[in-house]
Amino acid sequence: MNRREAIAAVGWLMGGTILGADLIVACTSKAPKVNGLFDQDQVAYLDEVGETILPTTSTPGAKAAQVGSFMAVMVQDCYKKEDQQVFLKGLQQLEEASKKKLNKGFLKATPQERTALLTQLDAEQKEHQKNKKEEEPNHYFRMMKELTLLGYFTSEVGATKALRYLPVPGRYDGCMPYKKGDRAWAI
Repeated sequence: MNRREAIAAVGWLMGGTILGADLIVACTSKAPKVNGLFDQDQVAYLDEVGETILPTTSTPGAKAAQVGSFMAVMVQDCYKKEDQQVFLKGLQQLEEASKKKLNKGFLKATPQERTALLTQLDAEQKEHQKNKKEEEPNHYFRMMKELTLLGYFTSEVGATKALRYLPVPGRYDGCMPYKKGDRAWAI
């Protein structure tokens, strides 16, 4: 056996060990992780929450913009640990609120039931925001709603289908005529 064959054999052994361990880990977990905080089931759940907040109409909805994946990245990379915990606990609280109000999980509810539930949670978060102290965390639904809007309107789908988009804008016109029903401009 020469040196090249020995290195190739060691490579096969090491590669098999690494791939084998990854395969075992992937097969034992119930839902593959998207990042350190969220698994694919949670991201799909967030997509459904986003789609309820911004449903598909004449323009694509939040699910088309993949806001669930956006939320997962933003919460992991940009939120403080305390806010991450509030957000993750909020997923459970949302499911519990759905079971309490609708006698079924959020994903099994009809779009009308989902909208009614999220409207109730929105009123709850507005009341929470009025009465909260500065050091207290935001309400979990406020975080979800803000991330849905941010993720949607900064996505390609939101910027080009829901808003008017000019990839290379022309001159600035501060007095542009507006007709009722015109879409806003994406920047």
